[in-house]
Amino acid sequence: MAPPTTITHHHPMNLRSMLEEEKLGHYNFFDWYKSLRTVLKQEKKDYILESHVPDEPPSVPKLAHDAWLKNIDDSLDVSCLMLSTMIPDLQQDLELFTTFDMIEHLKQMFSQQPRTERFEAVRALHPCKMEEIGNVSTHVLKMKSHLD
Repeated sequence: MAPPTTITHHHPMNLRSMLEEEKLGHYNFFDWYKSLRTVLKQEKKDYILESHVPDEPPSVPKLAHDAWLKNIDDSLDVSCLMLSTMIPDLQQDLELFTTFDMIEHLKQMFSQQPRTERFEAVRALHPCKMEEIGNVSTHVLKMKSHLD
């Protein structure tokens, strides 16, 4: 008796788990955004982050209307993905935003963070001088803690 044949279906690699591992919080936007773009690129939905979804076109050919519907569906899918991978207070603040407005708001919200952190690090490092009789390793650890 011949063994039963099995049909194997090719399932694309699921990268969404990258986003589920670490939710967007107040200090990891750039890592989260990089992971989000990777996931959306793999799913061929990264275009959603680039512009607003247009309004429903007036009477247009079925093909154009179907493309608009796909854009709406992709945008909803992406916004749900984004919200589900955020901490609750960010979800609450952004749940009524469109996908494009949500990502633009997040970019604006977190764009100041690296500059502020660099400024604070330089401000802390500037007055640091090693004492004449001080321990070099203690001084290096103190400087390293400011950089971290």
